[in-house]
Amino acid sequence: MNKDLSPPLLAVEQVTRTYRLPREKLWSQPPKVHALQGVSFQMAAGRSLGIVGESGSGKSTLARLVMALESPTSGSVQILGRDMATLDAASLRQARRDFQMVFQDPYGSLDPRQTVLRIVTEPLQAQDDTSAAEQARRAKEVLMSVGLRATDLEKYPHEFSGGQRQRIAIARALITRPRLIVADEPVSALDVSVQAQVLNLMQDLQAEFDVTYLLISHDLAVVDHLCADVAVIFQGRIVEQGAPQTLFRQAAHPYTQALLDAVPRLEPRAPGAQRKRTLAVEPTRVQMPGACPYAHRCPYARERCDNERPELMPLAGAVHRVACHFPQHDAAAALPHHDAANAKA
Repeated sequence: MNKDLSPPLLAVEQVTRTYRLPREKLWSQPPKVHALQGVSFQMAAGRSLGIVGESGSGKSTLARLVMALESPTSGSVQILGRDMATLDAASLRQARRDFQMVFQDPYGSLDPRQTVLRIVTEPLQAQDDTSAAEQARRAKEVLMSVGLRATDLEKYPHEFSGGQRQRIAIARALITRPRLIVADEPVSALDVSVQAQVLNLMQDLQAEFDVTYLLISHDLAVVDHLCADVAVIFQGRIVEQGAPQTLFRQAAHPYTQALLDAVPRLEPRAPGAQRKRTLAVEPTRVQMPGACPYAHRCPYARERCDNERPELMPLAGAVHRVACHFPQHDAAAALPHHDAANAKA
């Protein structure tokens, strides 16, 4: 097949996900939560994408849909041209060799009753096409590639530190030699001193194993370290997308600017200078149905924002897109690129 005609590694098309909450009253309709509302993006092999947003924005829901742990309410998630929601159980099990996940909690994601060998080879056991000897050989190989020893295969998770446990989780994700790894806040539960080690490891493995990451994070430094593209999500919608160099220097959406301004700066603030609006600001406008979802918190909102929801549209270049009627180009409002690479949101 012509390489140019190959399907993208991951294609998310107009995905929505709605959850029903428990009824508040016996005869009332159960309330709904719209976790994702028309999310679309594509990923090419070798170009890792970071999904950034505050808690409750829909990041982890998106990760579960990509991993086919849940099905979208509408829309499609396709990996290498295959719609995950249409696959039967056997086909999905075979397809999972191409995509694996690293979870946030290195303590809760590893079964304490199983040896490292059993944990790491679990994805291979589900494939039913490798012998026990081959599984052990590959487990030894991936464990050494993440900086652990072959003798660690016979140990149990409680014998390792948090950083070492996350290395075990990464080894488990790598053992099927996947094309895509979904990493949901992979270092947020680790000590700061360990985070850099794990991030450098993920970067090295990206080159060694030709793996592409879909990185879910609230930490701008993590995304800047690993990703070629960034998508900012707010209330289940992508509001800005582009390269880290662009978004961290010239953020066009007020929400992205607020995320950046919430990052502690390394250099001292000028005497008398005041911090800009942050994510903790109280709403100043009534949130109207059909309005821009950020209008009630936006310092630049106008009448149009209260009546018309903006679509994700390209700015000067097709790579940088923003969902805002009045995009901002105040570079001073965005965090300098070197700050994003060294600070944590």
